[in-house]
Amino acid sequence: MKKLVVLTGAGISAESGIKTFRDMGGLWEEYDVMEVASPEGWIKNQELVLRFYNERRKQLEHVQPNAGHIALAKAEEKFDVHIITQNVDNLHERAGSKKILHLHGELTKVRSVHDETLIYDIGSKEINIDDKCEKGYQLRPHIVWFGEAVPLITEAAEIAKTADIFAIVGTSLNVYPAAGLGRYARKGVPIYLIDPNAVQNINLRDDVIVIKEPASTGVPKMMEMLGEN
Repeated sequence: MKKLVVLTGAGISAESGIKTFRDMGGLWEEYDVMEVASPEGWIKNQELVLRFYNERRKQLEHVQPNAGHIALAKAEEKFDVHIITQNVDNLHERAGSKKILHLHGELTKVRSVHDETLIYDIGSKEINIDDKCEKGYQLRPHIVWFGEAVPLITEAAEIAKTADIFAIVGTSLNVYPAAGLGRYARKGVPIYLIDPNAVQNINLRDDVIVIKEPASTGVPKMMEMLGEN
């Protein structure tokens, strides 16, 4: 069974109604990203940061996986599918995908500010000031903020190296280090780029197969091209 490695970004979740930071009308219109997604913002105003992610968690309850998520889950019938996602939502899981690596953390989880190994799955619950881990330390979102290291990037690179097919879905390829994962695909491995917008990235080869469509139609189209749908 061939290994299909898929890097997904905000575009696939935006089709389900989840706002992105970067798009017009997205979250940057309402929040200064550094106030709610940086260590400095956390130090400055923990209550604001917690409220922001509580709102995101509540929104996640009311959206559903779209045809792009579902097509990737269905692809497991024919491929060994590994999803590397920049998204913090759980739409891939809810669509039925089994092997998912969350590069930037998970919205439905929190962790101790003192011990990063103490991670708790809270679903859609709110977290507030004075909600503490078992060691008595404040809980924070289990999210990789701007300026923080991406702990799982090495594992993601190793997965990318083993791909027989590599796909990039719904990402602008502007956020590093995730944007560089395509360069780990071995020579000769086909790379598919699915996005309705033009994506410029120096880390991709010249022979990338571009499907200029949103994930909901682009992923099924890729599966047809692969002869497995």
